[in-house]
Amino acid sequence: MNEELFQRGLAVRKSVVGADYVEKSLAEADDFSRPLQELVTQFAWGSVWTREGLTLKTRSMLNLAMLTALNRPHELKLHIKGALRNGCTKEEIREVLLQAGVYAGIPAAVDAFRVAKEAFKEGEPGR
Repeated sequence: MNEELFQRGLAVRKSVVGADYVEKSLAEADDFSRPLQELVTQFAWGSVWTREGLTLKTRSMLNLAMLTALNRPHELKLHIKGALRNGCTKEEIREVLLQAGVYAGIPAAVDAFRVAKEAFKEGEPGR
């Protein structure tokens, strides 16, 4: 494991999805799941989310579209809360979900809107 990338990833991961969520995920990791937590933190968050080419807000909006298309409601809810943290408005999130629905299908958009309403009701992570 690259400790520098892991630490950079850990910082941005906590910033986006909330320290409580990340710390819980890491604390609950066992011998089986710990390598996945390390990979996600180092590679996705440390190698990609920390790149300079896009803002965190833009990365959040891209994630919302992709998670809608992939029908990943748990991750979508987490990243909707993160998108709010990264400065996305509810209106921007709505537009991303509408756009994704055109290309990923109306059922995907219906589910994404339901998940978004739940996320908005629950509030941002770590707040």
